[in-house]
Amino acid sequence: MRPRGKKGDAMIQRLKNRMARGAARREGFTLIEVLISVLLVAVAVTGLIQLYMMSALNNVRANQVANAVFLAQQEIDYLRSLTLTELASFPNTVRGEADDESIDLNVDGTLDFRRITVVTNHDPAFDITILVFPPSERAASRDDLVADPDAHRVRARLATMITR
Repeated sequence: MRPRGKKGDAMIQRLKNRMARGAARREGFTLIEVLISVLLVAVAVTGLIQLYMMSALNNVRANQVANAVFLAQQEIDYLRSLTLTELASFPNTVRGEADDESIDLNVDGTLDFRRITVVTNHDPAFDITILVFPPSERAASRDDLVADPDAHRVRARLATMITR
């Protein structure tokens, strides 16, 4: 190694001092950098929250549709169990039947669905249509619901034919 002189040592010392001052200035973030970082994180989190909310709403809607389809299928199964005479006289209040009924699935006192059953006799066959609506449609007239189910947010619509 070559011995350094006073001039070389002084230059090295100045470089070290300059580097130390520059490092001291760069140790933290500026206010603008922090604000931009917070803004980027907020945008990302907002997007994730919206995605979560949409997912939760879709789960609620899927649950409603699944329950509505179950109620419609249940009614079709009941109607298939009837004899020709019983089917021709549907709905019969003596048997506890109704062609327009409000349903409380979980028996909590709050209506969950409105189920409308339309039976059309085309001897020897019967056309059956089951429409299941949300409880918000309980005030609508039966004829309006049957005429335009889509306008009243039908949750399930099942149609079949029963022959005897």
